[in-house]
Amino acid sequence: MKDKIIALVLLLIMLFNSFDVITDISLGVPTWHIVEESIIVLLSGIGAVLLLNDIHARTAHIARLKDKLSQSDIELKNISDEMRLARANYSEVIHDQFKLWQLTKSEQQVAMLLLKGLSFKEISAVRDTKEKTVRQQASTIYAKANLEGRHEFAAWFLEDFIAGT
Repeated sequence: MKDKIIALVLLLIMLFNSFDVITDISLGVPTWHIVEESIIVLLSGIGAVLLLNDIHARTAHIARLKDKLSQSDIELKNISDEMRLARANYSEVIHDQFKLWQLTKSEQQVAMLLLKGLSFKEISAVRDTKEKTVRQQASTIYAKANLEGRHEFAAWFLEDFIAGT
């Protein structure tokens, strides 16, 4: 907005000085004065044109940025949808593996919470059970999966993702 006001002021200076130059010519004012005011008219006009071009370029640039932002929002939504679908598919794969290992329903719940990174204490709080029960269930899970412990258990599900890199 400030740039538009400055451009308007420059155009007004150009306009009023143009009238002044015309008046000075008709009054027979010395040439040096007419040249001086003509330079002011010319510089004011050039300044206004340059400023208006800059305003136009910035407006066009902002419009392009808005378009890119809208496109990015659409792509992000698509990625988010893809991630939700991938997460659902991965969760299904995890649960299928739990069934292959013949985990009970409560073992499956504990196993999923272990994969999410919760501690035994946190899992016991979430499931409203004793921490000792959660530890025992975790040991049973590791035995059924033929794995050594929590880290190997988590790595079992991440291995395929890491192997792709």
